[in-house]
Amino acid sequence: MSAQEIPNLLSLRGEPRSRGRGRGRGSGLRNPLNQHSESASNRVDKVIQGTDTDAAVSRLSAVTLGYLDDPFARYFVSSSGTRRLPIINRDLLVDAFLSKPDECPTVTKQIISLGAGTDTRYFRLRARNGHQNVVYHEFDFPAVCAAKYRLVQQNHPVLVGTDKLFERKQSDNGGLDATAANAQESMEWGFTHASKDESSAGYICHPMDLRQLSEIHSLERFYGIRNDLPTLIISECCLCYLNAEVAKNVINWFTGKIKSVGLVLYEPIGVNDAFGQMMVENLASRGITMPTVQKYKTLEDQRGRLADLGFGVSGGGANAVSIEDVWDKWVVDTERERVDRLEGLDEVEEWLLLARHYAIVWGWNTDTGFEGLRELRPLHTRQIF
Repeated sequence: MSAQEIPNLLSLRGEPRSRGRGRGRGSGLRNPLNQHSESASNRVDKVIQGTDTDAAVSRLSAVTLGYLDDPFARYFVSSSGTRRLPIINRDLLVDAFLSKPDECPTVTKQIISLGAGTDTRYFRLRARNGHQNVVYHEFDFPAVCAAKYRLVQQNHPVLVGTDKLFERKQSDNGGLDATAANAQESMEWGFTHASKDESSAGYICHPMDLRQLSEIHSLERFYGIRNDLPTLIISECCLCYLNAEVAKNVINWFTGKIKSVGLVLYEPIGVNDAFGQMMVENLASRGITMPTVQKYKTLEDQRGRLADLGFGVSGGGANAVSIEDVWDKWVVDTERERVDRLEGLDEVEEWLLLARHYAIVWGWNTDTGFEGLRELRPLHTRQIF
C-alpha cells in the first residue's frame, strides 16, 4: 500500500478536496485581510481540517459497502469518493459508557467530542432514542462548526426531526477566536426538544481552537457544559495533531473542572517500523506532524499516558488496544463473517498492517457513572457487537 492510500488520515491528494457548499474541514479558514495570503500555520490548519473530509468519505464508503450502519453519513459528503479499506466501528466504548447495569439508576451523562468535524454520532444516537439522557457537545475550528451548521440547516428534518435549532453568541470570547472569520463562525449552536426551551439543549457545537483552551478560565465560557455529570471526552485523531504538552493540557483543563471524567482516544501508533515511518513522512510532506504519535509510540506508552493524566490511578481504570486486537478479540464471529462476505476481502494483509498502527485508548477516573466501561471485556468473556 502506498502512503497516499492510507485511509482516514493520509490519503489526501493535492489540496484538501472541496465538497461543495463550503463545508467541512476542507473548506479552510479565511484571512479577513487578504484571502490570497495565508500564514504557514493557517495552511497547516487547512490541511488538518481537510482530514475530516477524508474521514467522512471513508465512512460513506464503508456505509455504502455495508460495513457500517449510518443513514446520516451521506448528508455530510457530496460524493461517495473512492473505495477505502473497511474501518472499525468505534462506537462500542461510547455505547458502553451510556449503558448501565440493571441495578443502577438512570442518570444523565455528558459527552464532549473534540475535533468532531462531520461526525454523525449524535444523530445516530438520536435515531435509536439513545440521546434522551445525554448532553452532547462538539468542539472544532470555528470554520468547521459554521460549515456543519449550514449542512444541518439544509437537512434539519432528516437529522433531528422537530427538534429546534438554536444559535447563540458565546458568553465572552475574550478575543480568543482569532480563527473565526466572521460573527457566524463564532456562534455556538445546537438543538433542544421541540417542547422544551433552550436551557434543555441536548446537543451544542462550540467553535474553538483547542490550542487556545488554556486561556479560558471558566467552564461557563461554553454554554451548557456541566461539571456535575459523568463525562466522556472523545478524541478521534484530533489531539494527535497538537503539541504533546498542549494535548495533555486540553485533557487536564476538563478534568480540572469536571469531577467524573472518562477519555477515549483513537490515534496512530507504531511509528518505529517502515509502515509507521511512511505515515509520518506522508504527513511531513504536507508540512504537518503528529507530535503525540512520536511521544506515545506503543500501547504501553499510551497506558502510561492515561496514568499520567490520572486515569486508573486512585480509581477508575484504563486500557489500550490496537485495532487489530479489537478485530481479533472484541468482534463476534458472526460479525466478522458478515464483513468477510461483503467483498471477499482480498486485502487482509494490508488491513492487518493498517490495524496494527491504530489504537483505541480509554480510561476513567472514578467508577460512578462508568459502570459500563468497567464491565467491558474482550470477546472471551463478553460479546460486544
